[in-house]
Amino acid sequence: MLKQLLPIALLIASQAYAEPGESLNQNPAAFKLGFETITLPNDENMGMIGGSYLIETLPGLYLGPAAYGAITGERGGFFTGGAEITYRLPINNRLSVDSGFYLGGGGGGAAGVGGGLMLRPHIDLLWDFGGIRAGISASEVRFPSGHFNSRQLGLMLSFDDSFSYSDASRIGQYLSSSTRSGVGFDRIAIVAAQSKPQGDVKTTTGAPAPDSTSYAGFLMTQSLANGWLWGVEAAGAVKGESDGYAEVLGTFGWEYTFNPSLRAGSRVSLGMGGGGAVDTGGGGLGKAAIFGTYQLTRDLDLTLETGVSKAFDGSFSARYASLQLGMALDHPHASTDILSRIEGWEWDASVQQYTSAARRDGSKRSMQNIGFKLNRHIDNGFYLSGQAHSALAGGAGGYSVGLVGAGWESPEVLGKLRLSAEMLIGAAGGGGVDSDGGAIMQPMAYASYPIAKNWQIKAGAGIVKSFKGELNSPVLDLSLGYRFGLARR
Repeated sequence: MLKQLLPIALLIASQAYAEPGESLNQNPAAFKLGFETITLPNDENMGMIGGSYLIETLPGLYLGPAAYGAITGERGGFFTGGAEITYRLPINNRLSVDSGFYLGGGGGGAAGVGGGLMLRPHIDLLWDFGGIRAGISASEVRFPSGHFNSRQLGLMLSFDDSFSYSDASRIGQYLSSSTRSGVGFDRIAIVAAQSKPQGDVKTTTGAPAPDSTSYAGFLMTQSLANGWLWGVEAAGAVKGESDGYAEVLGTFGWEYTFNPSLRAGSRVSLGMGGGGAVDTGGGGLGKAAIFGTYQLTRDLDLTLETGVSKAFDGSFSARYASLQLGMALDHPHASTDILSRIEGWEWDASVQQYTSAARRDGSKRSMQNIGFKLNRHIDNGFYLSGQAHSALAGGAGGYSVGLVGAGWESPEVLGKLRLSAEMLIGAAGGGGVDSDGGAIMQPMAYASYPIAKNWQIKAGAGIVKSFKGELNSPVLDLSLGYRFGLARR
């Protein structure tokens, strides 16, 4: 009861609250899914699925993160991640044309991507069915330092959305809000899992699969009505002989609440996975699981899950068990009488350089990565961070890394300059980089300076080190960051 009354008491006592009638900013957004078949050398076909979340930043101009990966063919484990910019031109009240450009990094699946830089100009013709747009896409996929260019037609779905947020100056204020803000996820969980192969499972070289593999990743979900939920999950190998393996899936499930502290349910997931010599064929992957969740506090929970994971056309099949530590991002079923607090968030687009990355052939060479960071600011300068980076240049196409951790940022010093430090751990592999097992750590220090309202430039340095492999390199980072607020009930 005290926690429920506290925001109201603070609202009366403090000037740091939104004035009556103030609301969140509403920007149009689009969640896009596409499928196309690209042509590799020797007329080999690879089915590729892509996804992006784009926010309108100027009238008609959309910008946001995007990712692509193999789902059919023979290149399971091919992934890229980066940024996409699109301009939407309405033709009439139903028909529109989206023209845009994707720049990202990655590779894998021995697809001949060179350093990993991927470019994808495209034009999409979409028909609006009322919040859902569908149509065809014409695109060109290019790897400038690799061995192929491909032009193709594909299918495209686009779901209209609204990105609700506040200016960074309102972080810490309270307001009355009955809707979700941001992308709309209610919960994020850090996941640790272990899998064991089932049946006659082989690697891509034909050898028997490892006895077990440990993974780390995350799961983000949104609660729907009547116990239904949907979300996105991703994970990578951190222990075993499958470093370089990664998976990204969409999930849909149902849970039953026994009491405020205990709930249980089941879910299924569909997506893509591969790398690390795991035989997922073309990359298509499915999972089914049951789980039980215990609510530790209002914002933290612990989940045990067990399930099966199977490739659609490869030999990979496994049982797995996982432990999840979940944190609430929002409480969508909270009483409307409770005020929402505006929490601080930050999106960063990043370019990194490993100055001396150890390779499996024994050499050490520099390499460059493109990445995306999402930071959630807590209190007193502390923040949580989730990051994904993929090789862009340096002969390591196919190398990718996912990181989670925490950091601290100072108040403004020397004018508007801020200093920060963070410690990250995660999974990395692929591209011939010697990250044996996949587990890495990456401590970093940054200096940031504002360049426009809510925008900042950040320069950082640190070290990336594999727990078992020879990777142990200085890291240089240059990031462009955007600070904003999201309402949390």
